[in-house]
Amino acid sequence: MTRNPNATMTTAVCVEPGVMTLDQRPIPSEAPEGWCLIDIAAIGICGTDYHIFEGKHPFLDYPRVMGHELSGRIVDGPDAGQLVVVNPYVSCGDCRACRRGKPNCCTRIAVLGVHRDGGMCGRIAVPRDNLYPAEGLTAEQAAMVEFLAIGAHAVARSGTGEGDVVLVTGAGPIGIGTALFARLAGAEVHMMDLSDGRLGLARDLFGFTRTHKPDDTVLTGALAEGFDVVFDATGNAKAIEAGFPLVAHGGSTVLVSVVKDDITFTDSEFHKRESRIIGSRNALKTDFERVMAAIRDGHIPTDAIASERVALADLPARFPDLVRARDHLVKVLVTP
Repeated sequence: MTRNPNATMTTAVCVEPGVMTLDQRPIPSEAPEGWCLIDIAAIGICGTDYHIFEGKHPFLDYPRVMGHELSGRIVDGPDAGQLVVVNPYVSCGDCRACRRGKPNCCTRIAVLGVHRDGGMCGRIAVPRDNLYPAEGLTAEQAAMVEFLAIGAHAVARSGTGEGDVVLVTGAGPIGIGTALFARLAGAEVHMMDLSDGRLGLARDLFGFTRTHKPDDTVLTGALAEGFDVVFDATGNAKAIEAGFPLVAHGGSTVLVSVVKDDITFTDSEFHKRESRIIGSRNALKTDFERVMAAIRDGHIPTDAIASERVALADLPARFPDLVRARDHLVKVLVTP
């Protein structure tokens, strides 16, 4: 392939909290050994991106090119033009977690769009092993796989199955994804959120009719004994702590979200219930594959997930409005 060394691409850069600009950067023409160039096809905006823009992300240096929910097409080689899903978790391959098949919690993990520049641009280089063929998916569907894989991984970690009664606290995109895969596992799913807008989306778009506000008296009637699993997708320490008393004896709390704060619980209650607290971080290749299969089989309503579409060139002007409107959006998709 002939390349123009002077060619540039439009890149959206979060320069500092509250400031996003468009830059023209050189188009990558070479990838390191074991890596692959891909032309970005679609980008999903994540809650993490909103936090970066607001200056609330604890592990980030500015300026940063955001974007880790990505689909793209391979640039070179025998697979040139193939649509792929990008696994944005770049692991070291050497630490104990990686050696034990858990690269999602690599000790030196670098997430695209967070620890290193991401995909809000025209082309990036990605480790070849982090690219998964997206047969049967559109570019937009492929860009949804990563955030859904977070929920699929949490459900797999929890062991949720037929007959379980579960509560997902936090009805944002990660909570919705968790709820969808808990329902696919056969569980009765309840959702809780402060936002009427988010609960409305959960009911109207995805059919989660069992919804609660945090101040509701939940443990009554058929729920008096609590939930078999409580998934926290709020990113709020107080919400996590409030969820512990909602777990039934023998049940589990799954921390899908992450907080900087310490969280506390009553040890006697924890032991009396023989509770489990499970951390769930990122996702594995098997989770990505599970999500793609569910989309292909029609089990994930991707049309309902896609709330709005924005061109990359319009993103800096639109981003503040998207931040303000996020309680009424599931997933905003960006096209280069």
